[in-house]
Amino acid sequence: MDQSQLPPAFSGPSAWTGREMRDRTDWIVTLTEAQVGEVEVAAQRFLSTGGDPGEIRAEDFPLPQLSRHLARLLDTLLHGRGFEVIRGLPVAGYDQRLAVTIFCGIGAHLGKARSQNAQGHVLGHVRDLGASPDDPNSRIYQTRARQTFHTDSADVVGLLCLREAREGGDSLLVSAEAIYNRMLEERPDLLALLFGPIATDRRGEVPEGMKPYTEIPPLSWHEGHLTVYYQRQYIDSASRFPDAMRLTPEHVEALDMFDRLANDPDLHLAMRLRPGDMQFVYNHGQLHDRTGFLDWPDPERRRHLLRLWLSVPGDRPLPPVFAQRYGSITIGDRGGIVTPETRLNAPVDV
Repeated sequence: MDQSQLPPAFSGPSAWTGREMRDRTDWIVTLTEAQVGEVEVAAQRFLSTGGDPGEIRAEDFPLPQLSRHLARLLDTLLHGRGFEVIRGLPVAGYDQRLAVTIFCGIGAHLGKARSQNAQGHVLGHVRDLGASPDDPNSRIYQTRARQTFHTDSADVVGLLCLREAREGGDSLLVSAEAIYNRMLEERPDLLALLFGPIATDRRGEVPEGMKPYTEIPPLSWHEGHLTVYYQRQYIDSASRFPDAMRLTPEHVEALDMFDRLANDPDLHLAMRLRPGDMQFVYNHGQLHDRTGFLDWPDPERRRHLLRLWLSVPGDRPLPPVFAQRYGSITIGDRGGIVTPETRLNAPVDV
C-alpha cells in the first residue's frame, strides 16, 4: 500500500492503550451467584445426556440470565474495546468434565467452536507439554516460553483459567489500532509495508492443496476495517521454505517496530488470570501474548487453561486473502485449522 492510501488514525473504543486501560475496571465482570447457579445446572443437564461438550449449541445450554450479558459481550468484542474478563466461576470445586462443559456452553452463546489443530480439537488445553519453542513444527502454547504478540485463526479467542503457574504466565493484550496510530505518526513508510503479503509458517498443519505457509499481510484495510494477522515467530520460521518470499531489510525494520510498540507498556495491558477467570478477545483487532512461566513440580497443580476459537455472527467481512488460512471466510462459519485428517472433537483431558 502506498503511504498516501493509509487510513487516518483511529479514535474509537478499540484503539485503547494500556496506559488508559490500567486505570479502568469496566473490562472485568464478576458473575453473580444466580448466574453461576444457572451455568452449573445447564452443564449438569447436558452431561446427563452423555453428549460431547464440543457439540453444545446455545439451545442445548439455556442461560436465561447470563445470555443477556453474553449478547452485550459480543457487541463489546465486535464494536467496542474488543476484550473482557468474566470472573467468579468456582472451578476449584469442579471436575474437569464439568469445567469443560460450562466453558463450551458459554462459548456456544457467542459463536461456533472451530478446530484449533490438525487433530480437530475444538477445545484446546493450554499447558506446558515439554515441547521446544525452537521446533518449527511445535505450537508455542505447548511450551512455558514467552510467546510474543500474535493473533489466532478465529474471530474470537476464549480462555478459561483452571490453574495458575507458580510464577509468571501473565496474559498480555494490545490493540492493533493503537500500534497503527503510533506507526502512522512516527514511520508511515514502514507501516505501509505491513499491508503487503508476508510469508507465515503453518508449522506443519497444512490444508490439502495449500503451501506450507500463508502469504497474508500483517495488516489489511478492507471495507472500513483494520484487520490484523500476525505471529512473528512463524514469520521468521517461514524462511525455512526455499520458495517463501524473503524479507527485505525494510520489512524486518517494520516488523521490529511493530513488535517494539506491542511490547511498550504504554500500549499493552498485562493481567494475571485467576482460576475461574474467562477471557474473551476479538482476534481481528487485538493481539495477545503470554509471559514465560515457572510451573509447580506437582503435576496436579500445574498451569492449565482451556481455550476456544469461535466464529461469531455479525462479524466484519475478511479480505479474500484470508481464505488461505481460514478456508471459508463466510461470516459465522470461518476459521480454525482443517487438514485432510481433521475430525472435530473436544478432548476433556490432554
